[in-house]
Amino acid sequence: MSDVVIHAENLSKRYRIGERERYLALRDVLTRAIRAPIRIFRPKTPTSGNSNHSQIWALKDISFEIRQGELVGVIGRNGAGKTTLLKILARVTKPTNGFAEVRGRMGSLLEVGTGFHPELTGRENTFLSGAILGMSKAEIQRKFDEIVGFAEVEKFIDTPLKYYSTGMQTRLAFSVAAHLEPEILLVDEVLSVGDIQFQKKCMGKMGSVAKAGRTILFVSHQMNQIRRLCRKVIWLHGGAVRQIGPAEQVLAAYDEAMTSAEANPVREVAAAGTGFLDWEVLEPRGALPNSVAAGPNSVLIRVRFRAEREIRHGLVTALVYDGEGHLLAGWAFERVHLETGTHDFKLRLSALPLRPGPYDLSIKIEDDRTYERWNLMPPLVIEGTPVTHFMDEWAGFLNIPCDFSAVPAGTTAERGSLAETACIEDRFPGS
Repeated sequence: MSDVVIHAENLSKRYRIGERERYLALRDVLTRAIRAPIRIFRPKTPTSGNSNHSQIWALKDISFEIRQGELVGVIGRNGAGKTTLLKILARVTKPTNGFAEVRGRMGSLLEVGTGFHPELTGRENTFLSGAILGMSKAEIQRKFDEIVGFAEVEKFIDTPLKYYSTGMQTRLAFSVAAHLEPEILLVDEVLSVGDIQFQKKCMGKMGSVAKAGRTILFVSHQMNQIRRLCRKVIWLHGGAVRQIGPAEQVLAAYDEAMTSAEANPVREVAAAGTGFLDWEVLEPRGALPNSVAAGPNSVLIRVRFRAEREIRHGLVTALVYDGEGHLLAGWAFERVHLETGTHDFKLRLSALPLRPGPYDLSIKIEDDRTYERWNLMPPLVIEGTPVTHFMDEWAGFLNIPCDFSAVPAGTTAERGSLAETACIEDRFPGS
């Protein structure tokens, strides 16, 4: 029996800009049913109003398969079609063309707060929202204390929701949705809600869901969340699939594309003398020329430039920054002599144990007459899987594997480790 739980083939969705869809009440549906036999014999008349609405394809010919137990990330810029894809899979909206087959009980976290009413208490809203999301009353009762405890609203559970802060409402809404037990879970940008501590709590919950063997389709603009949770990524661009594959390869391509608009490196020039041409990772190259493959290997980087004049007793500086501008490492090379012409700088690093993600690489050349600095584009991308602490504030910048074992005091031999941080599934605590 096939283990494919989601199969999409030529999935497309077209919207008409400027046209509002009319929502029908039960009365309208019954009226239409009664009048249907009469309308059959009436000639069709053109629709009133402006019929020349512009059309836009939110999705166009999307095809993919997701297997049981996979945790798949969906990335792309705003308007790429990510939310539309999840709404079609959740049967919230119908595709214009193609089809999507979903096998198994499905839960969706497309909009936190579904079914909440401000006049009802937190307790009443928990049962109401849970019922709307597909949970039975017995299931909600069984999980009620766990839901309330996760949301941290025990003291206010019998208070009307209108007196809750926005953060309290968000925590309760996510908690209800997160305690579903579906075989397939669709998550759309809801792990960015609440404060930092609650976001991390949500990440831990998602990790425990993944460890239970459920299939998860996760949409997020937070690449660090995608890297942490997902092994496979679907990149949507303009309503079409740009790339599908292992997370580290797709994210590396995505990071490069997001910076491709900055075709020329940022330069600080005091006097003309050199010019940056290009750069690449020579060893061990990852999925792209600007990416470093995962592994405890030495790294060789080549930077090509042209010297318009001779440089004597120059100083060359190489710097690595994270995305927030924090300096992570720097090296200086003195008494550099360069003749006029094209040159290659080769930087051999014995190791570069940084956490996976994009980094800024900066090169400076200076002597008594010249000062130039190049912020190289595209950025340096480190591939791989995070192996450090699952909470960002304790993870640091380095990505160094560590084994843990506990043995009786005085024992010289260790009979194997009890835990390994190098395994991504072991880095998420239960809820």
